[in-house]
Formats: sequence, structure tokens, C-alpha cells
Amino acid sequence: MVQAYILVQTEVGKAAAVAAAISGIGGVTSAEDVTGPYDVIVRAQAESVDELGQLVVAQVQGVPGITRTLTCPVVHLSA
Repeated sequence: MVQAYILVQTEVGKAAAVAAAISGIGGVTSAEDVTGPYDVIVRAQAESVDELGQLVVAQVQGVPGITRTLTCPVVHLSA
């Protein structure tokens, strides 16, 4: 299982609508509008890196109002 945070920038005033739309996508475990350089932070999971890429490109980036995404896969570093 691959998990990632997807940082999303939106058009002005669209963060809440974008977060609501993204939260309905399969594989998305949470989508919250935030303040700062990004407008929405999404937590997602997929069976492989390829499936994660398809989720981001084919579904998340297709949501109206998104201007840019940055995908940050979760890594588990041992001490």
C-alpha cells in the first residue's frame, strides 16, 4: 500500500468546493482546506505508485478549480 499527501493550490475562493469534490474520490482518505501556500491537503492511498499516479493525474487533477498539485509519498524510515 502506498500512501501520500497531495498538496493542492486552487483558484481564489475555490478551496472548500475543491476539498469537497476530492473527498468523494476513491482512494482519498481525507481532504481538508487549509491556510498557507496550499489551499487543500489531501491524504490518499493506492496499491502501487503507478495507481497513485493515475489517481492524481486522472482524477484529482481533473477537479475544476485546481491550479497545481504536489504529491508527497509517505516513507517509513527506520531509526
